[in-house]
Amino acid sequence: MRSFTGRDILSLKDFERADFERVFEICDDLAPIARSRRNTDLLKHKTLLTAFYQPSTRTRMATEAAMHRLGGAVLGFSDVKNTRAGDFYKESMKDTIHMLEFYADVIAMRHFEQGAPAEAAHWASIPVINCGDGWGEHPTQVLTDLYTIKNELGTLDGLTYLLVGDMRMRTMHSILYALSQFDAKAYVVGPPDMALLPEFKLELDARNVLYEEADSTEDVIADCDVIYMEPVVQADYTKSRDERSDGGGVATTPRTYQVTRELLRQKAKTRSIILHSLPRMDELPSDVDETRHARYWQEAFNGVVLRMALLTLVLGAAE
Repeated sequence: MRSFTGRDILSLKDFERADFERVFEICDDLAPIARSRRNTDLLKHKTLLTAFYQPSTRTRMATEAAMHRLGGAVLGFSDVKNTRAGDFYKESMKDTIHMLEFYADVIAMRHFEQGAPAEAAHWASIPVINCGDGWGEHPTQVLTDLYTIKNELGTLDGLTYLLVGDMRMRTMHSILYALSQFDAKAYVVGPPDMALLPEFKLELDARNVLYEEADSTEDVIADCDVIYMEPVVQADYTKSRDERSDGGGVATTPRTYQVTRELLRQKAKTRSIILHSLPRMDELPSDVDETRHARYWQEAFNGVVLRMALLTLVLGAAE
């Protein structure tokens, strides 16, 4: 395992099993701080800059909360329109990053263009953490998800996953890359126009990821330990912002891609858990929140813990 100090967190393709294990060890060490809602001074001399070119609720807030819990300072922006990259000047990534790197010790970036955090890392002299890049990846979210699964089920090996939703989504890419490091199988369920791309399948095959495409959640849910969901009623992630039309209706999710209380009661394993990075549409009705399967609120808490661990590692406060 190579050192995390000064390391960019751009893709879970870069993670070996030992990397996951080390991050989760630090999560366990830091979780009591977040759970007790107190702050420490572990990073009191460090500053985080959040460069969010695309809307975010959980990822940005969890990342900023993580730095506050560690005693560090936070600055940044949450809308590209508030920057010179988003106005008349259309400032280049190179110029923007060369400026931002003087203001902080680490940059957490979300961008609507796939590969933008990697480009930022190329120009930056400080670590860059990818907080979601277009249809690319979302490593901090999936690290959060895996940490949640490990805590709830006690292991990441020997599990069967049901991945439901838009397979072009960055979370789906990251989790399938991650599963290459564990003894796991995934069933993939999504609309044909949102299916795994052929070039991505080739990557998965090269990494010996065990997955199988299925037509419906109902067909395979009984075999699954983890139900991992994303909407199929989706915004366009290649835009800096995708507003809902005031006059137009919102499409509904076909039952094939829904996980309902009734389906869980009839077919799901007793100890199976549901994860959803949120926001949700109608693919996961709110009455599922009251079932023993729901773990997305614990997932949200773990998002702070996980980002505390990453910041601690890349800034050299733990090795």
